[in-house]
Amino acid sequence: MLDLEVVPERSLGNQQWEFTLGMPLAQAVSILQKHCRTIRNVQNLYSEQVIEVYDLSKVKLKYCGVHFNSQAIAPTIEQIDQSFGATHPGVYNSAEQLFHLNFRGLSFSFQLDSWTEAPKYEPNFAHGLASIQIPHGAMVKRMYIYSGNSLQDTKAPPLPLSCYLGNVYAESVDVLRDASGPLGLRLRLISTGCGPGVMGEAKTRMSERCVYFGDSCQDVLSTLGAPHKVFYKSEDKMKIHSPSPHKQVPAKCNDYFYNYFTLGVDILFDANTHRAKKFVLHTNYPGHYNFNIYHRCDFRIPLIVKKDNSETQTEICTTYSKWDSIQEHLGHPMEKPVVLHRSSSPNNTNPFGSTFCFGLQRMIFEVMQNNHIASVTLYGAPRSTVHQKSSELSQ
Repeated sequence: MLDLEVVPERSLGNQQWEFTLGMPLAQAVSILQKHCRTIRNVQNLYSEQVIEVYDLSKVKLKYCGVHFNSQAIAPTIEQIDQSFGATHPGVYNSAEQLFHLNFRGLSFSFQLDSWTEAPKYEPNFAHGLASIQIPHGAMVKRMYIYSGNSLQDTKAPPLPLSCYLGNVYAESVDVLRDASGPLGLRLRLISTGCGPGVMGEAKTRMSERCVYFGDSCQDVLSTLGAPHKVFYKSEDKMKIHSPSPHKQVPAKCNDYFYNYFTLGVDILFDANTHRAKKFVLHTNYPGHYNFNIYHRCDFRIPLIVKKDNSETQTEICTTYSKWDSIQEHLGHPMEKPVVLHRSSSPNNTNPFGSTFCFGLQRMIFEVMQNNHIASVTLYGAPRSTVHQKSSELSQ
């Protein structure tokens, strides 16, 4: 049986591992893989906002080093009150038949099935409150760890310092463009560094970087740092859709990607010129073939929408936009989508099914069968001069 420490507003874990609010899913899965001998029969339901313990009979729980739930200690209302102290009056949900007792960053739910009647309210005229009369011995059914004052108002916290592990993450990625199409990316990056003081306390640092079509691989390395991986394309499976007569001629050298997994971005370089010619932004939605490889890229793409009176306006496409809403702004593509199949080997099938690729405004939207955007590939004319880059950045 797992013996775990509860830290309100933060985490659930022990000395070997810790599930932390705001932790990337990839790190949570890595913990489960490393401790597969002690954590068995895993069903992973991921939430950015809440850590839920729904079966207290399978774990030991302690707070500040003292157990309040174990084989010898039942998690009754009296035990919770003794371990955590006083709190605000609880909330009774008649539909769920659950009584919720809330602390800051921590909530307990008590099952009312075995009670003969719903809890009674006793007015407290001295304080202007109404307290709930709870029967003795009521048992905790579920426990929630979250950030903030209440479970109803909780929001996903920022990435904890303990989860950076020397990596750089992207808080947001803005697509730079002109009237014809994308020009490059503006990335707002978050990293950790030592702050002022004797102890050198770790703090987050913000920085802004821009990369453009036509940048050399040295430019990208100096701007974003070394990639997590360099991937060389063995073949271009999409060139059959090109009208070029050279599509049957094998390439003498291979284009290559810089994979930035924690940024959710891939950059494709031309094998001959070694300059960036494509950017790939990944949404990391469940149900996609590449799920859990990339951190979600929180992008914003300006879409140029043409009106009937020949005027144009700009709409914003984000990571959370669905394909139907994008088509409402841009209209349906003239050509049929390209069906993209993925598999790890010729004899294997992709359990998630195929995706559909639509091309609009020098962008390729990869759409999943549930209408979510799996990735966006940007391509455009190279911009090589420093003057052009600085003018775009100033805009």
